[in-house]
Amino acid sequence: MPPAVILWAVFILSTVFGVIHITKKNKFLGPLYCILAAVIWGLSFVAQNEGKGIGTFTFNGIRTLLGGVVLLPVAALSLKKDNSKLSEGEKKKIPFKDIAIGGLCCGIPLFIGGNLQQHAFNFIDVGKVGFITALYMVLVPVFGIFLKQKAKLNVWFGVICGVFGLYFLSIPKGSFSIGKGELITVLCAVAFAVHILVIDHFCKTVNNVALSCAQFFVAGTLSIICMFIFEEPEISEILGSAVPILYAGIMSCGVAFTLQIFGQKYAEPAVASLLLCLESVFSVIFGWLILNQKLSSREALGCVIMFIAIVLTQVPTESFKLKKKTK
Repeated sequence: MPPAVILWAVFILSTVFGVIHITKKNKFLGPLYCILAAVIWGLSFVAQNEGKGIGTFTFNGIRTLLGGVVLLPVAALSLKKDNSKLSEGEKKKIPFKDIAIGGLCCGIPLFIGGNLQQHAFNFIDVGKVGFITALYMVLVPVFGIFLKQKAKLNVWFGVICGVFGLYFLSIPKGSFSIGKGELITVLCAVAFAVHILVIDHFCKTVNNVALSCAQFFVAGTLSIICMFIFEEPEISEILGSAVPILYAGIMSCGVAFTLQIFGQKYAEPAVASLLLCLESVFSVIFGWLILNQKLSSREALGCVIMFIAIVLTQVPTESFKLKKKTK
């Protein structure tokens, strides 16, 4: 299946959902927004793989700055909407200083995680990168322990499954050595887990869309600086990778993030989290459809186990409890 067909299909679906959202707000659209966001992110792994030839920092720098530019008008509207909810006496100036500080703190781990992920495509296939990256959803509650956040029983089951899944996905049979690409992606998952925890700290006091926009500019600027230091960017090569860059920047950073916001607004938190986990599954599907990258039966088993681990950590513990009967 030609990549252009997939790209246009995703773009048309995004447009259709956007029109539906504008014309008719429906709570049932929440899960659909989350699924579409997962599809876009899954396909983004293919775009990143296709753009690996121009250099890690070059690709990631341009696409992240592009994502920040796309989110600028969304952030402006979001800040304006927040202010409109306040009375005349309560209205205040936009807290640019707080947004800048939050953007800097969130942008640094995003810069590290994003570039580690992009570099991993030089060594392993799209599906592997997608599933190992998703390990961050297991690591977040574990790292939360150091912030005095209690990890519940389902999280520990998820961690155990995640370790087994990583073993089958990354370590060949009869060998106890992990490959360079897998190790880089694990470090990427660690960086993204830290990123989520930092966002969790700042999102309580700063507008979420503005915070995301700021972090994209920080991560993009740092990547561009590293691009000029460690790489030799060529305009011809960048133009040759225009489609993957535009998709990864506009669709993955801008459109998918906006869909995630609407999805989480209209869907239950647990449902939204589980549906967003599907990005790792879609990365394998698109890697197979577009790049003809297939997983071995051992690697496929690892993917299944890791997906179970992700689901376990996202399902609230209340789901395992029996509801008391009321008279």
